Amino acid sequence: MFFGIDMTYIYLVLPTVLFALWAQFNVQSTFSKYSKVQSRSGMTGYDSARRILDANGLHNVGIARVSGNLTDHYNPKDNTIYLSDSVYGETTAAAIGVAAHEAGHAVQHAVGYTPMKVRSAIIPVTQIGSNLAMPLFLLGIILSYPTLAMIGVIAFGASTLFQLVTLPVEFNASSRAMDALRGYNLDSDDLASARKVLTAAALTYVAALAVSLANLLRLFLIASRMRGRRD
Repeated sequence: MFFGIDMTYIYLVLPTVLFALWAQFNVQSTFSKYSKVQSRSGMTGYDSARRILDANGLHNVGIARVSGNLTDHYNPKDNTIYLSDSVYGETTAAAIGVAAHEAGHAVQHAVGYTPMKVRSAIIPVTQIGSNLAMPLFLLGIILSYPTLAMIGVIAFGASTLFQLVTLPVEFNASSRAMDALRGYNLDSDDLASARKVLTAAALTYVAALAVSLANLLRLFLIASRMRGRRD
C-alpha cells in the first residue's frame, strides 16, 4: 500500500483495464468504419454465412436475425447463427467478415474442434468459480484465513482458464472465415477490410485474458502476503 493505494492494482490491473477499454473502443470504431464500406461482391452478411455453411455441408444450421449491435453469435444448443441488424442483411465488408466468423464457429462445432469442446466442458466449473471466487477471497481476508483466500484465488483461476481457452477458438474461427472468403474471389479491399474488423474483435479477447490474468496475479500476491504474515 502507498498512501492508501494498492500498488498491485496500479501496476498490474490498471494497464490491462486501459488496454481493454481501448480494445473495446477500437472494435466499435473499426466495425463502424467498415460498416460504411460497401462490398463489391454484393453479398449480405446472411449470404456470407450461408455460403460457408453450405460449402461445409451444414445445411441444417439456421441463420436468424437478432437485435442489438455486435450481438452476433453462434448458439450450438439450437444450431443457429444469430446475426445483428447491422450484419444480417447488409452488404458491407464488416457484415461479411463478422458473419463469416460466426459461420466459422458453426464449422468448429461440426468438426469437433478440440478447444471449443474444452471451453464448453469447463463452462459449469467457470460459472461456479466465478460466483464463489470473490466471496471466498474476501471472507479469507476478513477472517485472516489465508487458506480460504487462496481457495478463492484458485476459484478465480477457473474464469482465467476460460478466457485462455477462448483465444484459440476465436482466432481459429477468424482464420476459417478468411480462408473461406478468399475462396469466393472477393476484392482485395473487401478482404483487407474484413480482416481488420476480425483483428479488432480478436484484440478484445486478448484484452479480456490480460485483465483476468492481472487480477489473478494480484489476488495471488495479496493472499501470499497474508500467508507470509501468518508464518
